[in-house]
Amino acid sequence: MTTLTDPPKESFRLSMLIYDTRYRSMTIQVVAMFGFMLLAAWLINNTITNLNALGKPVEFGFLGEPASYDINQRLLDYTSRDTHLRASLLGLLNTLVVAALGCITATILGVLIGVLRLSNNWIVARIMTVYIEMFRNVPVLLWIVLVMAFLIEGLPAPREFRGDDATASMILNETVAITNRGVYVPEFLFSRPLGDISLLGTSSLRFDVSLELIVLVLVFAAGLYVSGRIGRYADRTQEQTGERPVVWYWRLAVVVIPFAIVSWMLGLHLGYPALKGFNFQGGTHLRNSLIALWLALSLYTAAFIAEIVRAGILAISKGQTEAAGALGLRPNRIMSLVVLPQALRVIIPPLISNYLNLTKNSSLAIAVGYMDITGTLGGITMNQTGRELESILLLMAVYLTISLSISVVMNWYNNKVKLVER
Repeated sequence: MTTLTDPPKESFRLSMLIYDTRYRSMTIQVVAMFGFMLLAAWLINNTITNLNALGKPVEFGFLGEPASYDINQRLLDYTSRDTHLRASLLGLLNTLVVAALGCITATILGVLIGVLRLSNNWIVARIMTVYIEMFRNVPVLLWIVLVMAFLIEGLPAPREFRGDDATASMILNETVAITNRGVYVPEFLFSRPLGDISLLGTSSLRFDVSLELIVLVLVFAAGLYVSGRIGRYADRTQEQTGERPVVWYWRLAVVVIPFAIVSWMLGLHLGYPALKGFNFQGGTHLRNSLIALWLALSLYTAAFIAEIVRAGILAISKGQTEAAGALGLRPNRIMSLVVLPQALRVIIPPLISNYLNLTKNSSLAIAVGYMDITGTLGGITMNQTGRELESILLLMAVYLTISLSISVVMNWYNNKVKLVER
């Protein structure tokens, strides 16, 4: 009688790491990883050794030294006696402001231009094409300098607003002044303030936040949350009955009315700029450097976003548009309710790259004198302290953190709107 048995299992041998295809690829990857780690360790050790020999050991104590320079556009209190760390914090805030404003403005313009380029109106479509080709094929640095030159040379000086023979005047009922030194807009003031709260104690990273602002933000956020709940209620009702209740005025009321009541209780009012002496005083001063950087980055990035939006719309089958038109929907409703929601799944992935490019291009702010993180930490601080390696490493870490944060948020939104198979 013959008994069939399984063949004996082959024992593992070190030679199998090279000659057995089951292990060879992993062996190569491990060897490559160790080789890269050894190379990186050698470079780091060699750099540290050379810096020690030059009397410049790697350390970050210079961040606690007085900065001794001014920052013209800032969101927090700052004097030249503050540390380099606080100056870098203000530069970081300036970078975040430009990045946020630029992404919002570029998105709005890009969507509008991308839709208009597909217009049946030949003139409108050609104008949008010229805009896109013009901005896409000229370096963004030139646009930044050009916008800055226009703001300085093309706008009136403050002295032209003075006297009976003034050649310039304020706009929006004498509340906004547009000059070659910047734009002066009203500022929010409180006649019954609640005081300030200081975060992070008395360190160089400290910043004061008004309790009134915190209260208004919380009230507004609560209103948005309740408005969202009302919207979801309307969605459930529509799914169950086929008819959507009219709730827009409820959604508007829960946001506006509580915010207006709290604002009245805090005595919210506007402080207007006024010409005093040789310049405007009061209000909020938006310097030309901020406006030039913001506008140039927005217009430049909007051209790329417009092409992304156009490609996303063209990716949607024409049958979708024809079916919606057969139901009696108007073209603008078809675009907002049918086409764009589906096109977002095509638009968002390349849109992330443009947001990242805009954020990194904001480092060109030094060309117009806007003190962002590159101008502070990677510019004046590095030149004054002679700490090139430390400054560049910190600067790279900041931009890496910002870019990864944008990617995480946009990828989360992309996963939220993608099609779910059932």
